[in-house]
Amino acid sequence: MKRTLIDVIFASDKRKRTLLLLQDGNKDIRHIIGTLDTSRQSLLPQIRMLEKHGLIYHSDDNYGLTSIGKVIVDEMRPFLDTIETLDKNEHYFSTHNTDAMPDELLKRIGEIRNCVLVEPGHVDAHDLNRNYLKETLTSISVYLIFTFMHPDFIPRFNMFLDAGLQINIIDSKELVEKLITEMPDECKYFLSFDNVKIYRYDKDVEISSLTVTDNGFLLRLLTNDGNFSNKQLICMGPEVRKWGKDLYDHYLKDATQITEI
Repeated sequence: MKRTLIDVIFASDKRKRTLLLLQDGNKDIRHIIGTLDTSRQSLLPQIRMLEKHGLIYHSDDNYGLTSIGKVIVDEMRPFLDTIETLDKNEHYFSTHNTDAMPDELLKRIGEIRNCVLVEPGHVDAHDLNRNYLKETLTSISVYLIFTFMHPDFIPRFNMFLDAGLQINIIDSKELVEKLITEMPDECKYFLSFDNVKIYRYDKDVEISSLTVTDNGFLLRLLTNDGNFSNKQLICMGPEVRKWGKDLYDHYLKDATQITEI
């Protein structure tokens, strides 16, 4: 019976890994054997299967992807990264509101596959991860989205100012009104700094909070029923940082800058 390409690619871990290994260029058979930690006898039948279906070719002991193989592997990588991301934190993503992420970022969710899910104790539920706070203070810029009144809002803001950060904050409409009502003098003080930009978001902010630094981001999603969750996704690296900044920019485009109160 003829095998489908899905079967050829995914029914064998060796075939799948060989294709992914060849994505960045041709490889010698010894390199493939060593990387896959297998034997020539075990690998060759799988390679022949890939050759038979026009996915790879070889010249002497060097193997590479065919043009069709390149097309398929280029589509495989983001698919497998997406599966890895969702599988790694399946319960979190199934119980939290992923509708807060625009479609274009959901399609790129594989980019954040190396994020770490952290659940602080009850006492620290509203607190930034301590290590991440240190990361924030060494950044040049910080981008924040908040929907709740952080208990240490004033001292934290002053820490950011003392560190000379470029501070960009998007607050929900409700939070802006609360801040202006309860601490108008502090709000005027913070708005007087040239390195501070504060925005009001009048639509529903469907995330709990987001902090984007120079090297990554920390994200809190709401639960599916709209309640606060103390679980945090901490993601580090330039690729994941871009994903987090793009999420911030998604909300920024519909936000209004506050210049005075």
